[in-house]
Amino acid sequence: MAELGSDETQPLLARLEDQTSHARVTPLPKAQLTALCIARLSDPISYTQIFPYINEFLTVLRVTDDPSKIGFYSGLVESVTSIAQVFTIFEWARLSGTLLRCYLYQSEVELTDIIGRRPVILAGALGLAIVSLVFGFCQTFAQVVIVRALAGMLTGNMSVYQVVLAEITDKTNQHTAYPIYGCIYPLGSTLGPLIGGFFSNLATKYPAYFGYRVLEAYPYFLPGLVCAVLAMLGFCLSYCYLEETLPTRGMCALDDDDLTVRSSEPTTMSIRELLSIPSVRTLAYSSFALSFLGTAHAVVFVLFCYTPIEKGGLGFSVVEIGYTLAMSSALFAGHQLFLMPYLLRTFDMARLYIFGMAVWPLSFAVIPFLNVIARLGADPDSTARSKEEYQVLLWVGITASQVVSRVAVMSFPTNLILVRSNSPSPSDLGAANGLNQLIMALARCVSPSFVSTLFALSVNRNLLGGHLWAVAMTLLSVWGYHISRKVENPGRNK
Repeated sequence: MAELGSDETQPLLARLEDQTSHARVTPLPKAQLTALCIARLSDPISYTQIFPYINEFLTVLRVTDDPSKIGFYSGLVESVTSIAQVFTIFEWARLSGTLLRCYLYQSEVELTDIIGRRPVILAGALGLAIVSLVFGFCQTFAQVVIVRALAGMLTGNMSVYQVVLAEITDKTNQHTAYPIYGCIYPLGSTLGPLIGGFFSNLATKYPAYFGYRVLEAYPYFLPGLVCAVLAMLGFCLSYCYLEETLPTRGMCALDDDDLTVRSSEPTTMSIRELLSIPSVRTLAYSSFALSFLGTAHAVVFVLFCYTPIEKGGLGFSVVEIGYTLAMSSALFAGHQLFLMPYLLRTFDMARLYIFGMAVWPLSFAVIPFLNVIARLGADPDSTARSKEEYQVLLWVGITASQVVSRVAVMSFPTNLILVRSNSPSPSDLGAANGLNQLIMALARCVSPSFVSTLFALSVNRNLLGGHLWAVAMTLLSVWGYHISRKVENPGRNK
């Protein structure tokens, strides 16, 4: 019976029970997972729903008289949300108890300001619903920046979601739960532009049905209203089904006599201590690259679609941009829900992550070829039939480019699991998640402005036919892939 275990001194019954426990899969808490995902969905939708119309919105607000500078201001608006997130991530984490420290046999206790995971998620969802409504009523650039900053502050609780996910799942069901949760941000990032593209300017597009005075005066109110409704849906589901997962009472107990603190968990590591671990530090660098590239691709693809064909883009309308991103969302949802669980069960997590990072260079490199097809279709010498053929070819090319980018986005759910695997201990998982989200938020701070400015520079000065940005982003993607090659999955042997 030696094959039942490597330890001959271990009792046979214990070894059999151990094998049985490994074979047993914990049922998913479906209600809690659904509530968590819907609440999380509001963040990327709110963040990206402005992408299709923000350039037009800022033009209407007369932010600048130089159209070539609109990209700079839109990039600033897109970045301010992430900047606000950076300054609030750890405050939300502290309030939720994610960064709770227990001091053994000392009188220093930090439990009074902790309100738990559930209240933090509820507060963020409710606040996001309010600011989403307000955004459509903005009349100045300053108001736009302030409202977007408030949205970033309220969505700074992103790390709390991941901690809750880790606390309601285990290694037997994470292969199902994490792909579902992992597709939420990319899914929301795609649904957001669709909502923004379809619901903006409805009074102008369909005056017979939406020709109301309020919609004519505030053409960008309806996208915010839809986001607010989704945020309230997340709030209601979280209130009804999401349970508190903070184990404060089990983790710490205060003795009234001598103010000692007893703890069943080791103290939480600081950021400096976490970054001193090579595997955590490497993953942090790679997470920055992943977030930078993912955000840059979402921003630059919308700019590319919006830019006229003769300047290197596709000349799409706001509605066409929304439809394009909706198709991308459908492709990604199918990949995440049906293929990703199999991949996570079959292949090593680190290798999947590295493969996804290896696809990012291709996802940027293929975009300029779409402009080549669009130019051929827009040629005045082309016949009506050839124009239709080029139009079909263009949409085939768009579909292919979105398939490539959705494969690259596979890196996001694997990144979540790798953070869990590289966490030094279960008690440090909250701090590790907080650190990872802070790093990714920092990348989102600089990515939109960087890629928007680079795109505007390439187009305005006709650098490499207006496609210098694509070469630069491809090279940066290669750099990101190089960093990811050092990422490990220590949890595979645990």
